Amino acid sequence: MLFVMNPYAGTRQGVRYLADIISIFNRADYEVRTYMTDGQGDAMRIVEEKSVDVDLVVCAGGDGTFNEAVSGILTSGKDVPLGYIPCGSTNDFAASLGLPTNILKAAQEIVEGKPTRYDMGLFGTRHFSYVASFGAFTRASYATPQSVKNALGHVAYILGGISELSQIRKEKVRIELKDRIIEDEFIFGAISNSTSMGGILTLDPKQVDMKDGKFELLLVRAPKNLAEIGECIQALQTQKYNCAMITFLSTDSLTVVANPDMPWTLDGEREDGHARVEIRNLHQALRLMKKE
Repeated sequence: MLFVMNPYAGTRQGVRYLADIISIFNRADYEVRTYMTDGQGDAMRIVEEKSVDVDLVVCAGGDGTFNEAVSGILTSGKDVPLGYIPCGSTNDFAASLGLPTNILKAAQEIVEGKPTRYDMGLFGTRHFSYVASFGAFTRASYATPQSVKNALGHVAYILGGISELSQIRKEKVRIELKDRIIEDEFIFGAISNSTSMGGILTLDPKQVDMKDGKFELLLVRAPKNLAEIGECIQALQTQKYNCAMITFLSTDSLTVVANPDMPWTLDGEREDGHARVEIRNLHQALRLMKKE
């Protein structure tokens, strides 16, 4: 078994339980090869290089560490199952799956669980596990690596303080879908495969199937007047995305055309802008260890 831990994740509580975690895997007859990451990209590199001759990969860290472990497996081309011990400051993907927040319980459920297939995403050539987002607040809100946590709440907060439309920063974006083209000025957009984005966007699992080969696309248009600002705030706060400023739909792929200087975030990590980028759902590409 390959075990990769980010010792700096969250409040660094994961590393304090390192001996106990390894003991749980040892008692389940796993021979554990342990690696600690020391910077961005380490987890992906380690998993890609070392996962070719193991029967299980486990990562411990936050959403960024999980993203890198997924990328390492998918890039390696080896269909090895992945176990996830969430111990970062934000763990949106784990929350969507109902994984334990207790570190030792999460480790125990990995050894008791079975591989279950879930969809992943491909943003150009970069993988993501649950969300790719863009918008006027990306530079300010996500300048430091973090999840999309509170993104929509932040949008509502900023809109509430606006007295003139000129204060709103917007992005001209063209979304090319199989059956239509959506082109407008947006203040926020997200392509997600999750029932939860920081607890702000919470959807019924019947609407969001993380194994169905489809993303949920959420777009928030730039308001044209102050009345639309109020309408948008209400929709965001009540989580009823049925106003004229919001588009919400499901799709398995899309192409985004935008200003190449417009930044993105993938699972909370910054991604440079692209003039044109294809985003595809990788249907059931990952086997994740999960206890039913």
